[in-house]
Amino acid sequence: MVNFVGAGPGAVDLITVRGRKLIEEADCIIYAGSLVNPGILAWKKDCCEVYDSSRMSLPEVIAQMEKAERDGKMTVRLHTGDPSVYGAIREQMDALDERKIPYAVCPGVSSFCAAAAALQMEYTLPGISQSVIITRGAGRTPVPERESVRSFAAHRAVMVLFLSSGMAGRMAEELMAGGYSAETPCAMVYRASWPDEKIVRTTVEKLEQAAADAGITRQALIVVGDAVAQKDYDFSKLYDPAFTTGYRKGTSS
Repeated sequence: MVNFVGAGPGAVDLITVRGRKLIEEADCIIYAGSLVNPGILAWKKDCCEVYDSSRMSLPEVIAQMEKAERDGKMTVRLHTGDPSVYGAIREQMDALDERKIPYAVCPGVSSFCAAAAALQMEYTLPGISQSVIITRGAGRTPVPERESVRSFAAHRAVMVLFLSSGMAGRMAEELMAGGYSAETPCAMVYRASWPDEKIVRTTVEKLEQAAADAGITRQALIVVGDAVAQKDYDFSKLYDPAFTTGYRKGTSS
């Protein structure tokens, strides 16, 4: 059995209870050593085999899973954040399907959630934004034109850019060309939830300079949109005294 486990954004205690239990039971762990906090490995059994996938190719990862399965061992494939967001798990699952190796997925806390916590912000503010766009800029790996940062910017919803902090200047140009004003608030969160977490608040127009001043070139999320300011929003109708729900009758003013 192979279990894909979301390791969370970085802090050791932000893994799920289920994820920790799977790590404690694993006979073999393959983890993304360049991103996953190694402190999480403290829960493994002494006899557990550990492999750093940052030094492995996909065929090597699959070969190790296949070997563990032949030996009757349970493997945990440990991914940063939540495996469903830029986790490259589909190609692994397809390879396991071909080999008839069973697998399951344990979700994790994504870094975009940890970034919001660090910024103490609500992404979906009534009257400001009710949608969150999770995307990335086109770098060495292309992005379909219909999903470009520029095209998404036309919505002016909250946008969270993964894997894009190293090209902050280009992202700022795309964001403004697509529809965000130069004064739109944005933030960069470096290594959200890690001990060396860093937060930079700025505007779209000043994003490149802010990133340079902070020395941020990787491992940071860019959060863009009016909601970043966390002001001038409407109160939720759900808790409005005059609003009737299935559990509470509203009162007239």
